Amino acid sequence: MNSRAYFYLCITALFWGANSVAGKLAVGHVSPMVLTLLRWIIALTIILILMLPQVKRDWPVIRKHWLQLLLYGVFGFTAFNALLYTALGYTSAINAVIEQAGIPMLIFVFNFILFRIQASIAQIVGFSVTLVGVLVTAAHGEFSALAELEFNFGDALMLGACIVYAAYTVSLRWKPDMHWQSFIAAPAFGALLSAIPLFFWELSRGAAIFPDTTGWAIVLYAGIFPSLLSQVLYVRGVEMIGANRAGLFINAIPVFGTILSVFLIGETLHPFHIVALLLVLGGIAIAEWGRPKEKKA
Repeated sequence: MNSRAYFYLCITALFWGANSVAGKLAVGHVSPMVLTLLRWIIALTIILILMLPQVKRDWPVIRKHWLQLLLYGVFGFTAFNALLYTALGYTSAINAVIEQAGIPMLIFVFNFILFRIQASIAQIVGFSVTLVGVLVTAAHGEFSALAELEFNFGDALMLGACIVYAAYTVSLRWKPDMHWQSFIAAPAFGALLSAIPLFFWELSRGAAIFPDTTGWAIVLYAGIFPSLLSQVLYVRGVEMIGANRAGLFINAIPVFGTILSVFLIGETLHPFHIVALLLVLGGIAIAEWGRPKEKKA
């Protein structure tokens, strides 16, 4: 089971790393809230075509937990991506993917505060090293900026997105007992509903950009891979090995995203990016190596 969960979560990280690159490519071709709305229209259309029979079978459970399921979509699906796509208008794709490595540490903190899930000293050290890597990226390698706690606006938005997704991941422990298809379908509907007011807000500001040819390619990618396939695989991974360990795989997002950013959109790989990547991956290696051993029944 673990090897299958690892595979699911690695593919998830690949798609999410590419999502940050796609969001950067979207600048000037489709605006953030238009992209957010259209991706969920596409994802929900596919869901209804492929998953409607299962949704009908689980309808009593969906109806009973409708508010919880809609909130999963609002925060885990729409809010995170709206913040991500907006942030990419102000910061680089490389920064965005590395900053997402802060999510596992936040998952650990939330689990400890809320549920007193124990951690080893090695895990605390590892998560601390990961945090340093995230801060180095957010401060663009300027340690004086770290001392002053001044962040690029896009970096601040990304940190907000990380908090939202960490909270979503931890909350999955309360998800209703239903087939994974229905669990994806109901929050996707909530994601679409919550994207509509964001779209009209952007439209009212005169900031809406409707997709051109490149924009539509990005919308299709976002609607199929990070919106649908990644969510399915991530939820299954959390079910298999738990939120703390599944969250560790989010640290693969910087690796995939940085490589794709350099090769696909020609972003410059600065020395501080390499330092941050080493800190992030080294910290997660320490945390995984020193995790508390599971007790045998």
